[in-house]
Amino acid sequence: MKTKFPIVACIAVAAMVVPAGPALAGSDPEHSTPRTLAEGLVGPLSLTVTYDEETVLVTQNFAGLLSRVNDDGSTTALYQGKEGWDVGGVETRHGTRYFVESAGAGGGDPAALQGWLKAIDPQGDIDDLADLAGYEREKNPDGAQHYGFGPEVTDACLAEWPAFPPARYQGGLDSHPYGVAIQGDTAYIADAGANAILEVDLDSGDVSTLAVLPPQPAVIPAGTRIPVDMEGTTVEVPACVVGHEYAFEPVPTDLEFGPDGRLYVTTLPGGPEDPSLGARGAIFRVNPSTGSTKVWAEDLLSPTGLAIADDGDVYVASMFGNEIIEIDDSASHRKQFLAIDGPAAVEIRGNSLYATAGFSFADPTQGKVIKIGL
Repeated sequence: MKTKFPIVACIAVAAMVVPAGPALAGSDPEHSTPRTLAEGLVGPLSLTVTYDEETVLVTQNFAGLLSRVNDDGSTTALYQGKEGWDVGGVETRHGTRYFVESAGAGGGDPAALQGWLKAIDPQGDIDDLADLAGYEREKNPDGAQHYGFGPEVTDACLAEWPAFPPARYQGGLDSHPYGVAIQGDTAYIADAGANAILEVDLDSGDVSTLAVLPPQPAVIPAGTRIPVDMEGTTVEVPACVVGHEYAFEPVPTDLEFGPDGRLYVTTLPGGPEDPSLGARGAIFRVNPSTGSTKVWAEDLLSPTGLAIADDGDVYVASMFGNEIIEIDDSASHRKQFLAIDGPAAVEIRGNSLYATAGFSFADPTQGKVIKIGL
């Protein structure tokens, strides 16, 4: 059984009621005005910029498309996925385009999970590099991790809790590869379903687990209403759970290497993405040699993408905060870099920041790619 909503659906309920986020103290109005490179995109949740010609590649996740942005603002499809499948996590190295493609487990059937790391080589040939969903079925990296309420909440109390989300459980079979980073002959995958960072040997296609991210606990306040289906139906939590912690699943979304050689990973908290339980998103720093993880920045609202400048400063897309945030290299200071509706992905090349924006459930065709000077 699926124990959390898919990455996009799990935030849809909240998205309909979240207002634009307030500007952070110290917002910077001195950078240039954003320039729109392409618009009318369907759910653009990932992008990259090639090192050679600064060509922008963008995924239209909902449409299952990997596209190139042309100079005239049009797009050219480089890959069209299967109907109902999600394409994301685009990255490039030496003329090869890497991306992930996935389909969820319809009806909670783990055998229906599909998730692949794929590549388009410089000649245009498409290769299936690694079966990520197959690895999830075999290893289930977070299978020993406990979610939901702890033992201090009695079974009698939880008899009043709805069937979904589960009152307490261990990590189930789920795979939704979402973000990709490449270093040397290894691909690093942020799997938002597996709650893990995976490693793929690009020569052999072998998959292994680098890190399982920890549960994301939140104290349940009085009057909390929780969604019980995809249609937005909510119920109020039983009074006996108020004040207790519920351990939500972590949802890694994007990952990027910093100048310190560590992986920085944006993470959604696996529960409501509105401020009802607080801004609970985080950035983890992961040692790629040992897999050890440490919270680097927290109290972020819906962080879905990040980019890291040469000086170590981190730029984060806060999708439902409606802003891109700049965090200094020590994580001691943050400010609003740009106020913009629905940012999802960010990338830096040279002195420019590229981003996708305009994400909206009300009209998913309003996505766009922008470019702005740093």
